[in-house]
Amino acid sequence: MLSLSAPRHRVALVGLIAFHIFIIIASNYLVQFPMHLFGWKTTWGAFSFPFIFLATDLTVRLIGKQAARRVIAYVMLPALVASYVISALFHEGYWQGLGTLAELNVVVLRISLASFAAYVVGQLADIHVFHRLRNLKQWWVAPTFSTVLGNLLDTFVFFFVAFWHSGNPFMAEHWVEIAWVDYVIKILISLVFFIPLYGALLKALLRLMKQDRGTVSAQNT
Repeated sequence: MLSLSAPRHRVALVGLIAFHIFIIIASNYLVQFPMHLFGWKTTWGAFSFPFIFLATDLTVRLIGKQAARRVIAYVMLPALVASYVISALFHEGYWQGLGTLAELNVVVLRISLASFAAYVVGQLADIHVFHRLRNLKQWWVAPTFSTVLGNLLDTFVFFFVAFWHSGNPFMAEHWVEIAWVDYVIKILISLVFFIPLYGALLKALLRLMKQDRGTVSAQNT
């Protein structure tokens, strides 16, 4: 874990919180759009949500487990509210008008609550596993295993809460299949793209912070 000055620590936390909220909102919107991939049913949300695990693992690696948990604590309620508002205004991908906010949309509410539950469960599992494995010599072990478990819990908690006996007939019938396909896609995307990207970003950030500390030390001498 790196030692950051208080201002830089706050900037890092604020940036991570904003990034998490953005990805949650985008994923909740995109999950409303089913698609077929190699004959399997999935949603566009499978391609956006793995970004959160990348950000969380970097947070644990660079500024610690407690900082990552603070990000989750700060994100939960704003993300829940923002997810409901955005999903209600653009339900099934179409602008519904501001008047929709005056009425409770049960389908959208379930998606928002599902996102809330899945985010908390998946991220806490990711942080726990990553923290336990982060000191291993092979840098890729921690993000790989934490991502595999975190995505598994996140995916099935989300789809169960959002679409089990849902008012959306298609999703109510196919949510198990879609959940498995989403999970496989998330893992493939993570292993092929995000784990290497994690390694590259970690190396670049460590080098940047090392240079920054060297500059500060030189100024103080």
